[in-house]
Amino acid sequence: MIVPLWLWIATLGGLAVLLALDLFIVDSHPHAVKVGEAARWVVFYVLCALAFAAGLWWFAGSAPASEFIAGYLTEYSLSVDNLFVFVIIMSTFAVPKIHQHRVLLVGVVLALLMRGVFIGVGAVVISQFSAVFYLFGAFLIYTAVQMARSQGQSHEDEEYKENLLIRISRKILPVTESYDGSKSFVRRDGRRMVTPMLIVMIAIGTTDLLFALDSIPAIFGLTKEPYLVFTANAFALMGLRQLYFLIGGLLDRLVYLPIGLSVLLGFIGLKLILEALHDNELPFLNGGEGLPVWEISTGTSLAVIGGVLAVTTVASLVKTHFSRKADTKAA
Repeated sequence: MIVPLWLWIATLGGLAVLLALDLFIVDSHPHAVKVGEAARWVVFYVLCALAFAAGLWWFAGSAPASEFIAGYLTEYSLSVDNLFVFVIIMSTFAVPKIHQHRVLLVGVVLALLMRGVFIGVGAVVISQFSAVFYLFGAFLIYTAVQMARSQGQSHEDEEYKENLLIRISRKILPVTESYDGSKSFVRRDGRRMVTPMLIVMIAIGTTDLLFALDSIPAIFGLTKEPYLVFTANAFALMGLRQLYFLIGGLLDRLVYLPIGLSVLLGFIGLKLILEALHDNELPFLNGGEGLPVWEISTGTSLAVIGGVLAVTTVASLVKTHFSRKADTKAA
């Protein structure tokens, strides 16, 4: 897929307009986002992603569109696990509900900028060293095993541990003890200071970047095109904020989410290793020639991703429904 410069510019411009509109709406009327409003925004961003996929289908064909959808679904589903940490961060920093939307929006913009750099570096590495797929695949399978082991562990008692960037920011920047509305910078006694609002934005952005360590290799397992990788990430991140308000109170009901995500990561890790074997360039393996292994198609990937997400969600809701019924009877 050949992506001309003007298309990159137009895409980035369109995403910037969407984010600017969202930020304008938030700044013009700060408020606690309710479920109904969050649901409308989630639908809006999902429709935007589907419209983008339709445009890809029309102008570039079914293959890029299918790869985008597979990547978008994967990024969105992996992002749901991020929400657990976002809830903990919001609670740790005691962010007022009327400003949580702004915090998430700016944090996501920071994450998107950093992911853009990550994607660019990843694309260069892949183009130069195709054998890196062996490492990506092995890392995803390892992550899948670790995630599966976390099944059954409650998020309720988790504590947010500040990363290195946050600790450095606290040492370098003078931080006020309390919030000042939605302001990130204030002047106190003639001294320029930052508020906890800026610190929590950095926390959201850097935390999401850490999650990208598994999600970016995962989506490169579904498409090698940087344009599709970036746009799938962008649409998933933009919808993530609204999903936070929509299902924030339902996260603990997704009890089988770690298992579902581990299956997805393991599947994509296997797909990456099979592709690496098919295009093998390692001289010590089969003389540097590719091996006749099964290649997993994009259609198969879509079917597996959709099936795993559906089964995980339904099984989780059924499990929690009957568990609550049993608890009610016992009480």
